[in-house]
Amino acid sequence: MSRSSNVAGRIRGAGGLLTVDLDAIATNYRTLAARLGPATQCGGVVKADAYGLGLAPVARTLWETGCRHFFVALTEEGIALRALLPEARIYIFDGVDQETTPDTAAHTLIPVLSHPGQVETWETFAGAQETRLPALLQVDTGMNRLGLSPAEADTLLSDPDSVAALDVDGVMSHLACADEPDHPQNAQQLQNFRDMIAKLEPLAPGTASLANSSGVFLDPAFHFDLARPGAALWGINPQPGSPNPMAQVVKLQGKILQTRTIDTPSAVGYGATHRVRRGARIATIGIGYADGFFRSLSNSASAFIGGIRVPVVGRVSMDLITIDVSAVPAEATQAGNLVDIISPQHPVDDLAREAGTIGYEVLTALGRRLERRYLGGGAGS
Repeated sequence: MSRSSNVAGRIRGAGGLLTVDLDAIATNYRTLAARLGPATQCGGVVKADAYGLGLAPVARTLWETGCRHFFVALTEEGIALRALLPEARIYIFDGVDQETTPDTAAHTLIPVLSHPGQVETWETFAGAQETRLPALLQVDTGMNRLGLSPAEADTLLSDPDSVAALDVDGVMSHLACADEPDHPQNAQQLQNFRDMIAKLEPLAPGTASLANSSGVFLDPAFHFDLARPGAALWGINPQPGSPNPMAQVVKLQGKILQTRTIDTPSAVGYGATHRVRRGARIATIGIGYADGFFRSLSNSASAFIGGIRVPVVGRVSMDLITIDVSAVPAEATQAGNLVDIISPQHPVDDLAREAGTIGYEVLTALGRRLERRYLGGGAGS
């Protein structure tokens, strides 16, 4: 993403500007796909409104770049995606229940079935409709979250009629520690997954899927038939502690509402948690925790103006943050100018560390009050 200037008048009404580089998303998809062998397809996880970046432009960009397998969490997300991409294979991580089954079938969505009750619900509906419906089985390989246990898999195998009306597309599981390549659980989950694939082969002879974003950077043994990157597509580092191989996708800027020079040593913000010296210059920025700038960033976050680091001082409030701009030329801190909060100098992972969280949470929390702009890709779609 090219550096934009901090020029006054770039946004109106909103207190912040979120710029999403769709060409960078396309580049990241190609980077991930290139790490996979020719037998492995690269999908894309676009749940939660494409991690807060906007489902429509992001999904169209991925489709245009060659992605054909998409994953969302909820049936409603799948319905919205189907309207955008009529020919895509769309998987629903949360599976089905009695309420969502009709819509899942009507929109040709593929539920990920994680427990016997979901298998029964989906198979019963298919039988009643006298049609065959697709499904993907999720197995638990050691995360103890969603997925069939080995015992539940044995139960399915003992009664093949339990999936008689289903076209089971294959088996998936989820890695717990892929972002720690040397963690012993990775090898254990890989072996458990192989065991479950072999066990379920009579019922689910198709696709095997294990690798998430970080899993793409593990040994090729983890790649199987279909990888499911999400976070890395948006520039989050899939290899914490190593240089980020992904292009930067997101830029977040806040608008300066006012800058004041402190004439008497005093405190800034709620709770008087930060004191400033006489002569310090404090700029107030029009974003806060209602926009996804977490309260935990109080007195800990950084921003940049014209390449100069400026600290967030005082508590973050709902609509405002305050930054110490004493080191910045006055002309760069006029009302209406922009401050870089997420940028190439200060990527989303850095802001996440300052907040004590992860980049996933930062992106999905970005508020709808922010003005949003898209560069390249499917921006005009």
